[in-house]
Amino acid sequence: MKNSYKNKRVLVTGADGFMGSHLTERLLAEGARVSVFVRGNSVTGTTQNELKNIKHIENKLEEIITGNIAASDSKDMVIKNRPEVIFHLAADAYVPNSFDHPIEVMETNVIGTLNMLHAVKEGKGIKRIVCTSSSEIYGMTIGGSINEEHLLYPSSPYAASKVAADKYCYAYWNTYHLPIAVIRPFNTYGPRHTYDVIPKFITLALANRPITVHGTGRQSRDFTYIDDMVDAFMIMGSHEKAVGRSVNFGTGEAITINYIAGKIKEISGSKSKIIHTEDRMAQVPKLLCDYSLAKKLFGWKPRVFIDEGLRRNIEWVKKNA
Repeated sequence: MKNSYKNKRVLVTGADGFMGSHLTERLLAEGARVSVFVRGNSVTGTTQNELKNIKHIENKLEEIITGNIAASDSKDMVIKNRPEVIFHLAADAYVPNSFDHPIEVMETNVIGTLNMLHAVKEGKGIKRIVCTSSSEIYGMTIGGSINEEHLLYPSSPYAASKVAADKYCYAYWNTYHLPIAVIRPFNTYGPRHTYDVIPKFITLALANRPITVHGTGRQSRDFTYIDDMVDAFMIMGSHEKAVGRSVNFGTGEAITINYIAGKIKEISGSKSKIIHTEDRMAQVPKLLCDYSLAKKLFGWKPRVFIDEGLRRNIEWVKKNA
């Protein structure tokens, strides 16, 4: 798949977020002509966060589109940009936010996705849209690892919004024969991530403050390093077998939150105490990826596992704090 993006017009929504910023950098490195859609005021052209993670590559971008992905004008702005490939990552992805703001989260995640699907439907020359789903759609899982046929039990308003967006993608592929590929990332971590358990624990550990674990800490997740996940996005945006598919990407290893806390403390040399607080609302006991479909279709497999990924992440935080 090397050079499959050279000189290709690509649009990344949510490009200044954690995963979006790394994907944007990779696309530029491979010679793509990259435009971005970031949250902001479409009238004044101002962003709400000043391109928080991609300011350093601002001058390499073809166009910076600002607006609300859930607003109807987002579709028209994307059509006007005339991309060949769209990576749709824009989302309200912080699960606890959906407890207090379920309608706003639904609008961003569902209506925003529908707007991008209609941009593909009504625009000219768009050859692929990669829509970002989530492992959270599986929710209260049955058995061990999760493949793409697993039933969906969304346990939070956020997860329900991602189920709806995921299934709209399938419906639009099936009904309108649009070139849609759906990526289902399991918990992704690495440099620039701010709001999930790993970055929170790293920040606390480096400050020698107590590391607070919700519940018993025996709940487990499949933590995937950002470099591996960007590889997955690049494949989903270029491989012919990705169209019409929803594909899981993860490591196949279930890591407990207790292990994460202890390993971060160990690697960072922290003096933090690990303490337990009450369990979080809508907590899912286990999310473990079966990535055999990704391996079968694309030959994809993870290369960075948890200890090495945490070491890289901690070193980055130390240098960029």
